[in-house]
Amino acid sequence: MIIDCHGHYTTAPAALQKFRDDQIAGLKSGIDIPTSAQTVISDDQIRDSLENAQLKLQRARGTDLTIFSPRASAMAHHIGNETTSLRWTGACNDLIHRVVSLYPDNFVGVCQLPQSPGVAPVNSAAELERCVKELGFIGCNLNPDPSGGHWTAPPLTDRHWYPLYEKMVELDVPAMVHVSSSCNPNFHATGAHYINADTTAFMQFLTSDLFADFPTLRFIIPHGGGAVPYHWGRYRGLAQDMKRPLLKDYLLKNVFFDTCVYHLPGIELLLKVIPVDNIIFGSEMVGAVRGIDPETGQYFDDTKRYLDALGLSDADRYKIFEGNARKVFPRLKSKRA
Repeated sequence: MIIDCHGHYTTAPAALQKFRDDQIAGLKSGIDIPTSAQTVISDDQIRDSLENAQLKLQRARGTDLTIFSPRASAMAHHIGNETTSLRWTGACNDLIHRVVSLYPDNFVGVCQLPQSPGVAPVNSAAELERCVKELGFIGCNLNPDPSGGHWTAPPLTDRHWYPLYEKMVELDVPAMVHVSSSCNPNFHATGAHYINADTTAFMQFLTSDLFADFPTLRFIIPHGGGAVPYHWGRYRGLAQDMKRPLLKDYLLKNVFFDTCVYHLPGIELLLKVIPVDNIIFGSEMVGAVRGIDPETGQYFDDTKRYLDALGLSDADRYKIFEGNARKVFPRLKSKRA
């Protein structure tokens, strides 16, 4: 079975964005638009949004199941207030649940959290629990920077985050560390802000004892880990200078990397540097880069093609395409044979 750990509902029906636009317009007038103000989205509209996009590409590329979450760039936790975020998050997560209900063999849900700048992360715990216990989701996306590119939140290793981590541990679900859109013009969202966040999160983990406090807490760092694999020697050296243990002993039991790297040399480097036990297949399809690479004639985000070109052993292939996902997302084991 081939499991894609990183998919977003980037093709959601226009009515979802209409609700968001109404929310944002309401903020200018001091009005919190209720969730009930959404235009009803039909099952057929959901099917139409997927059949010529994610489902078509799943079939063409040979993937079986996508771990599916709301569009990351649209989380935009910096917009509005806590109520705004809670209502928008609920609408997005409910729509993912409908996708999974319509296509249970193709998708399984991961939730957005209703984060907001200056609001305690524990306030997101209720929505996480709802999504896991009531909707059958198997994880969450955690934004380390709800301010949208200004980084006003404490590091992920600060006790500020601990009550949310306690809920993650209780539910036995991982988080993908995933920022959202950037309102800081210095940082292009997908080309800079995402990669910066991936790299920053890893360095925060490196300098802390977070996993001594939470030995079963698990994070996926997306986009191939940002700059981490390319600078693995730097991080090993920094850890050594800081008198930290070996990275493999105190980080790689809890931190994993996806394969959302859009060229073969990058995938080759990822597998050369990061242990295969810590790599999970992901494509971010349909996501940040949607075009065809003129050098290969293939889609940039067809990451399975890069892995297929490496001549992996059967054991390594199983780990990357299925086994590691089942290890990191234990609730997936109970949902798929």
